[in-house]
Amino acid sequence: MIITRRAFNTMLSLTGLAAVAGLSPLRFISEAFAQSAADVAKPVSLPDMALGPNDAAVTITEYASMTCPHCAAFNEQVFPKIKKEYIDTGKVRYIFREFPLDIKAAAGSMLSRCIAKDDAPKYFAVTDMLFRQQNDWVVKNTTETLTRIGKQAGLTQQQVEACLKDQALLDKIAADQKYASDVLKVDSTPTFFINGEKIKGEASFEEFAKKINPLLKS
Repeated sequence: MIITRRAFNTMLSLTGLAAVAGLSPLRFISEAFAQSAADVAKPVSLPDMALGPNDAAVTITEYASMTCPHCAAFNEQVFPKIKKEYIDTGKVRYIFREFPLDIKAAAGSMLSRCIAKDDAPKYFAVTDMLFRQQNDWVVKNTTETLTRIGKQAGLTQQQVEACLKDQALLDKIAADQKYASDVLKVDSTPTFFINGEKIKGEASFEEFAKKINPLLKS
């Protein structure tokens, strides 16, 4: 499915986020392309936001949409266990990449990037906040709630508005999503790669442990 500019403009008028009407079409490509761990490891347009050491034995890369309820559930129920067991102990490097499924998700991702700048722990904290308040800003009062979150994180009203109008940032998010679609065959969220091996959907902590532990021993 290809979301056209016309469809995006319609959504923008409904969400109050017309400031980002220049978004390049987000493409969802279904053709099969081979991917490798090297393909997954390559950041494209935006610098990776990651927790854990660069030389960890295992790297997990998550592709998520800020409006995805399954992503929010994973963030609340599973990710804290992975962080405690594997990331905080230096066994896993965890990378979060944006894969917005709609214009509201793109706005949420942009706000996280603007607030955090290059501070990965701050980025994960803001992303966690957006997931936990997903019902507030996705279902209702999108612009108002995102503005409030931005102000709570230290941005001014003008800075939030400038962030949501940042066409260059939006283009980079769209370019990275296109790479994920074209090369890595990501077509839904959440999608994970564990040392290059793809896992689709909201997996449990136990399922992650079964994949991670053998890699730590090898």
